[in-house]
Amino acid sequence: MIHYRIALVSCLLLVGSLVRSEEPKIDFGTQIAPVLRQHCVRCHSAENSKGDISLATIDDLMSNKYVVAGDPNGSYLMELVTASDGNPPAMPKDSPPLSQGDVALLEQWIRQGAIWPGEIVVKERSKADMSWWALQPLQGEHGGVANRRTIDDFVQEKLVEQGLKSSPRADRRTLIRRLSFDLHGLPPSPDAVEAFVNDPDAMAYEKLVDQMLSSPNYGERFAQHWLDVAHYADTHGFERDMRRDNAWRYRDYVIESFNEDKPYNRFLQEQIAGDVLWPDDEQAVIATGFLAAGPWDYVGQVETKSDVLRRASRSLDLDDMATQVLTATIAMTINCARCHDHKLDPISQQEYYKLRAVFAGVKRADRTVSDTKLKQYEDDKRSIRDQLNAIDFEIGRLEGRGIDLADVVGGGNGTQNGTYRNGIDARTAKVQTRDFGKLGNVQTNHYSPSPFDFVDGVFIPDGENGTAKIPVSSTGITITGLPTTSGDAWDMIRNGPVASQHSPEIDGIDFTKDGHTLLGLHANAGITFDVGAIRQATGVAVMRLTAKVGYFGASGGNRADAWVFIDGRKVTEFPALGRDDGLQTIDLELPESSRFLTFVATDGGNGFSMDQIGFGDPKLKPASPTELSSDDRAGLDRFRQQRRELDARLEALGPPPNFYGVVSESDPQEIRVLTRGDPESPTGDALAPSALGALAMLDPQLGTAESNEGQRRVALARWITHPDNPLTRRVIVNRLWHWHFGKGLVDTPSDFGFGGGRPSHPELLDWLAAELDRQNWSLKAMHRLIVNSETYKQKSVGVTEQQSNRIDADNRLLWRQNPRRIDAESTRDAVLFVSGKLNAIRGGVAFEDFNYQDAYAPIYTYVTADDPKRWRRSVYRYIVRTTPNRFLTTLDCPDPANMTPNRLATTTPLQSLALYNNDFMLRQARYFAERLANEGGSDVAVQTTLAFGLAFGRKPTAEEAGLAEDLINRQGLFALCRSLFNSNEFVYVD
Repeated sequence: MIHYRIALVSCLLLVGSLVRSEEPKIDFGTQIAPVLRQHCVRCHSAENSKGDISLATIDDLMSNKYVVAGDPNGSYLMELVTASDGNPPAMPKDSPPLSQGDVALLEQWIRQGAIWPGEIVVKERSKADMSWWALQPLQGEHGGVANRRTIDDFVQEKLVEQGLKSSPRADRRTLIRRLSFDLHGLPPSPDAVEAFVNDPDAMAYEKLVDQMLSSPNYGERFAQHWLDVAHYADTHGFERDMRRDNAWRYRDYVIESFNEDKPYNRFLQEQIAGDVLWPDDEQAVIATGFLAAGPWDYVGQVETKSDVLRRASRSLDLDDMATQVLTATIAMTINCARCHDHKLDPISQQEYYKLRAVFAGVKRADRTVSDTKLKQYEDDKRSIRDQLNAIDFEIGRLEGRGIDLADVVGGGNGTQNGTYRNGIDARTAKVQTRDFGKLGNVQTNHYSPSPFDFVDGVFIPDGENGTAKIPVSSTGITITGLPTTSGDAWDMIRNGPVASQHSPEIDGIDFTKDGHTLLGLHANAGITFDVGAIRQATGVAVMRLTAKVGYFGASGGNRADAWVFIDGRKVTEFPALGRDDGLQTIDLELPESSRFLTFVATDGGNGFSMDQIGFGDPKLKPASPTELSSDDRAGLDRFRQQRRELDARLEALGPPPNFYGVVSESDPQEIRVLTRGDPESPTGDALAPSALGALAMLDPQLGTAESNEGQRRVALARWITHPDNPLTRRVIVNRLWHWHFGKGLVDTPSDFGFGGGRPSHPELLDWLAAELDRQNWSLKAMHRLIVNSETYKQKSVGVTEQQSNRIDADNRLLWRQNPRRIDAESTRDAVLFVSGKLNAIRGGVAFEDFNYQDAYAPIYTYVTADDPKRWRRSVYRYIVRTTPNRFLTTLDCPDPANMTPNRLATTTPLQSLALYNNDFMLRQARYFAERLANEGGSDVAVQTTLAFGLAFGRKPTAEEAGLAEDLINRQGLFALCRSLFNSNEFVYVD
């Protein structure tokens, strides 16, 4: 019987084995991975390992015995997903249990050995896949919707579907104000309003649109929109927030590109790879300032000694570049894939890092536009300065101003054209610009001739207790009688303070300000001027030396000596001079026969610490004033006119042709996937540059790991602007729509993914995108198309369609125009326009509405913009990241640390208070009142009409006129102007 049972069990096991061997083989990729993806990895992955378990790979499952290959009963995973004792399975938690079929598949997979191919990583499925609407080709680009030729066709179709109808067309006064703010960011002038309102031409509106699009104000307006997207500013941001004084060239590039209607595809290509595609085109090179427009961590990239911090900062830098380019151009939020696969859109973490590899070979820096441009600039500037120097010398000679010896030390000719803080090395007579400390290789009593025309030479003295004969001229003149010194020296002989000087101020005079000059010597040092050469150049036979000498080191026991010699003869001395002694006056006549003038500083016998001697305002002047002949007076007038002309040429030349952009590195940094975005946890092989695979109509490959950085950027630029890329055109026409209606057809202009909005009019969006191609990527053509539509011309206020509000309160179907508040910069510019103070100078270096103080973290202290240089349009304002202008911030000016595709428009009490009480507003209200008084005369009624015309583009009603005239009579024009600036009508488009 026992043998029989053994035989039976063996037979059953054999049969079971044969049955199992006949089971179909489980394919992990198609059968098991989908189960884990759908039910498990949302909570159990490398990024979110609840219960300390990840089901993304086999490693955790095996190591924790959740899966025991070949033994389903011994695998804890099966226990978790199987119901027992009438209780539901423990997993998935907070979700329906696995189906019996899925449980059977898992059991069968484990029984067959739990084979998990190593290349498969199970990841949570994104909410959207490659069938997402934004990733599809344009609808009807080659027919269908393309046959409908107007915007209004699409809008009307949607309205009819919902039983809605369009609002009436706005009146001409409303339309010109709307167009003016939309296309120029400024209100229209009263004359322009009246001309348009009374124009009998049936095409008057279309003519007005063309006129506004051709104005340079258009580029200034729409550049501001693009700079918001580029999060442009003139400082780095982060802890130091240092200046970027050359960033403005990119801003001017954007303005000019809009004004010249540069094709949008070319506009994008230049900003991504213009320096590679068109290296000889200066504007295309400057365009790469787009890549560097965002914030940059100077401490983390330059100053830190920590490699960890440097890697973290560089990672942020690459993230900013890749995010900016992809968000601005195709509105995909790729930075969401930095730490894991994108949860919403079909973008893998690996794709994100492949995009970062495009920019791995560039870094932000100041660079020249071109070597040719720089050389031409330097040659032109040198030529103008040489002419100015010669003319200044002649003017100074004729006016008898004398020769400033501090300026001579700075490399000038004595007429304030020398370089501040340039220095002469007392050891060698070489010119030095950087600061020095204690000097090495000092040889005392050695005379070094100088190459400057008016400086004979320099030396470091040691009197050796009065016995040393110290040479003080190139002709061999010597001096004696100086005390013994330490033989040490510090820094240079300078036009200005020496290095580490305690203070440039004594007796209330700061010799670095208000036209003063300072010849700084740190004991021990000496310098000899060639009086004979100065006499010959000026034609002045008898001269006087005037100066204020002082000890500019710290007070206390510190002291030093100052000496003056003429041809080796001591003419004055100031022994043991200290700060508390104040300034000592020098006023000496130099004989006509004199040749050399020598200044000496010695250390006072107590070492050279703090021994900062200075000769304040040191000048050689005519001993007595000379009468100018009529020819001399005529010559002086001629020289002054020539100087004014040269000054104008120098100002027109502007700053050097440098801009803030990106520079290439010879070897692009290797980019790997960073585990959870941690720069200290790279994994896998180095990645080749690539774009997104979700756009199936395009090849995502952008090169290989060996591609140089220029090739990578070019490939990305061409991928983005490829004719088959539907996103690029969809995104820009949606941005244009957003800028004209206050809300895009997709209401998230920089997110066309699952997390963004859906298009209210998808066919219209695609028709506009296709139209952009038909218009050769002309943005002006698209503006013209939009603003000429009846949809755009509708009234925005006074529409009382209750049914429309009930069906579509948000106006997504566009049954009316949207009333919009004027943005912060346009409000400021409108105030200046109305007051008559707007400065129309275009382009160039940004104006600064702050006082700047250099410090570890620079200090930007805002001041009231109350001079013409600060009355320029706001787009030309110097934008500081960490210290924003509080007035503009109150009016919702965005934070330039972030990309701003859609500005906030809040309504707060602070805004009303700012418009009513801010110092800028108060002063501009006074200027507005002065303008009304000047242009309107003394007639209060005329003043009132003019005020309403300037502020609102219309005449006052009878009731408004009565109230305004009464206010003027009681409180004056200022009260009316202040009230108009604070009205809703002033700060809303219509």
